[in-house]
Amino acid sequence: MKRHINKVAVLGSGVMGSRIALHFAGIGVQVLLLDIVPKEPNAAETAKGLTLDHPAVKNRIVNEALQAAIKSNPSPVYSPEVVKHVKTGNFTDNMKDIASCDWIIEVVVENLAVKKSVFEQVEKFRKPGTLITSNTSGIPIHLMAEGRSEDFQQHFCGTHFFNPPRYLRLLEIIPTPHTSPEVIGFLMQYGDRFLGKTTVLCKDTPAFIANRVGVFSIMAIFHIMQEMGLNIDDIDALTGPAMGHPKSATFRTADVVGIDTLVRVAKGVQENCKDDEAIKIFEIPPFLQKVVDNNWLGDKTGQGFYKKTKGEGGKEILTLDLNTMEYVPKQKPKFATLEATKPVEDLKQRTKMLAAGTDKAGQFYQQLFAHLFSYVSNRIPEIADDLYKVDDAMKAGFGWELGTFETWDILGVDAFVKVVESKGLKVAAWVKEMLAKGITKFYKVENGKKYYYDRTTQDYKLVPGTESFIILENYSSNVVWKNSACKLYDIGDGVLCIDWQTKMNTIGGEVLEGVNKAVDIAEKDFRGLVVGNDGANFSAGANVGMIFMLAAEQEYDELDMAVRLFQRTTMRLRYSSIPVVVAAHALTLGGGCEMCLHADKVQASAESYIGLVELGVGLIPGGGGTKEMTVRASDEFVEGEIDLEWLKTRFFTVATAKVSTSAQEAYALGILRKGHDEITMNPSRVIADAKSSVIAMADEGYTRPPERKDIRVLGRSALGAMLTGINAMHFGNYISEHDGKIARKLAYVMCGGDLSEPTLVSEQYLLDLEREAFLSLSGERKTLERLQAVIKTGRPIRN
Repeated sequence: MKRHINKVAVLGSGVMGSRIALHFAGIGVQVLLLDIVPKEPNAAETAKGLTLDHPAVKNRIVNEALQAAIKSNPSPVYSPEVVKHVKTGNFTDNMKDIASCDWIIEVVVENLAVKKSVFEQVEKFRKPGTLITSNTSGIPIHLMAEGRSEDFQQHFCGTHFFNPPRYLRLLEIIPTPHTSPEVIGFLMQYGDRFLGKTTVLCKDTPAFIANRVGVFSIMAIFHIMQEMGLNIDDIDALTGPAMGHPKSATFRTADVVGIDTLVRVAKGVQENCKDDEAIKIFEIPPFLQKVVDNNWLGDKTGQGFYKKTKGEGGKEILTLDLNTMEYVPKQKPKFATLEATKPVEDLKQRTKMLAAGTDKAGQFYQQLFAHLFSYVSNRIPEIADDLYKVDDAMKAGFGWELGTFETWDILGVDAFVKVVESKGLKVAAWVKEMLAKGITKFYKVENGKKYYYDRTTQDYKLVPGTESFIILENYSSNVVWKNSACKLYDIGDGVLCIDWQTKMNTIGGEVLEGVNKAVDIAEKDFRGLVVGNDGANFSAGANVGMIFMLAAEQEYDELDMAVRLFQRTTMRLRYSSIPVVVAAHALTLGGGCEMCLHADKVQASAESYIGLVELGVGLIPGGGGTKEMTVRASDEFVEGEIDLEWLKTRFFTVATAKVSTSAQEAYALGILRKGHDEITMNPSRVIADAKSSVIAMADEGYTRPPERKDIRVLGRSALGAMLTGINAMHFGNYISEHDGKIARKLAYVMCGGDLSEPTLVSEQYLLDLEREAFLSLSGERKTLERLQAVIKTGRPIRN
């Protein structure tokens, strides 16, 4: 059966329901969001003379929940316009409207009786064949379907989204014995392609996969912390980015999620998993019970393991001392092992160093890894038949960069079995059987594809779905060329991909060398080129440290050469004889954005934050970005117009250093082109989709575009108007004197300089103006101060 999801009903508008509704709206699906009718009018409604029959009263709960979600930060939508796709209503009046929906998602309170009563109502109006799923985080899925019709049961399963749904990529699919295989297959594919999720097929076991392992990990950390005499600040320093986990680490994560939620899941496992060999780990420590008893549940109650206060120096974050249960100033822990790993960018290498540490930090990591490896090995096949599902769930649901089995591979499976056993823990028999057969790794990579060890066949199998992904690390045997920063991969079908790995993927001389070399090689022997990488960010822009060093040393000839090289590189991307597609994702700033502006096409991940941010460091875009925004403004000009809005819009985008909060918003900023550049929902598919775009352009007979000499600039007439506006902003104290100076330089370039009348100019003419303005600003003391602040703190200053 070929299914199409045009309309979705979301039943329950709480924190999860409203955000799930908005995520569907964000991909263009029509959404019906319903909730209960209030018991009575509130004071404000009564004052207006409204009764319980009035629509405003009946829909108050759903409307207030939706508005709260829309206003929340970070935003649950890719752009504000998508909210129009959501229609609200209530269970009493609008349950009949679910008959027009293709998928009904229940997201009411975690109470089996309440859920079953909702499903009883659903069955009265749902049309046969309609998908019906529950977003529960722990109630057994099969219990909810009891007593329902055969058609209902065949089309019913669990779909566990993680909060916030837009940003956390995990979607657990939990079928019952009655769920149709067609329904399972459809949801696995739809979650991946349309919702941008890592879809993981789970068993109907308590807490499913991610929460079972994730909460075990947190509880194990609590116990290890007490045994080793560590504190909250120690643990969050050890369990955050250092080991490839989110910045929120352990205790901050608990505050964000809700400490009561953590305790509820832990108790649920304790009560329902009597055969779990590690059941004692799920026992609630006294300090955790005390926190719950005090109603210090985290962000939702204003304090938890951390508390924000206002001190003499402004806002301060205090840490809970678990011995005294008093809040104390945060401490900065110092561990020799952590200090040694700070310069190490490669997470795999860093992980080896952490586990090999001989200080207290090293001992902590050995204990934690031993507990985790023992636990996950014994959860196969209880919670999942295949080990890759556990790793996928933890990476997508908890934001771990490496799955547990992947980490075990890095540290050596055989070697760490001995460590596990030395701690009095046990690994599952299937792991020892694997090693006895001479198989020493859980994963292997061949010809760009990833395989996992299957305990039933005792051999490797392809990780399902990954045949559609291109993970560059898997192509390490296909490197065509490299330097110390870049690798050029042959990703098949006559397509190359240039990848670089620098701090924040910044762009310096070696990266520019790599991009130019990639174009040369692609033009000679290949069909096209993808510019993309598997880093956390596509690129944070040009190497600010290099610019600061050259400017501070007044090496202006060197800086001039560097800017010329950047401009030549972006123009090389634009005017190569082969199609070039940039696969953008996450931070795509400054020079990274300039590469997007010059590519034949951008294939952007939905979560792409793209913008020209050079004004923040006292410069203007110097790698062709200012020129390109001027070109795009010129292309929007309509003959006979005298209005300057088409130019002002582009000018303010650059002058205010606007960054899109999503790829969708980048269309509105004019950085992505509607009908040309495309968005990929699942970030794991971005490079593969970019490759497909390259092939499509090559198959159509790609032709090198002609260089532009027809760019309309307006000269003095527009420049005068723009300078007047800039001066007004300065005198009104909206911008600083230095902001004004930078903006005037930008306006000068975008108006084409001091021309007496509108003129058609070439790209090179604008590039020369852009470069001159960039160099003159780099000699300004206040620009150097801004550059230095970014280097030292990661944040620009206003001066």
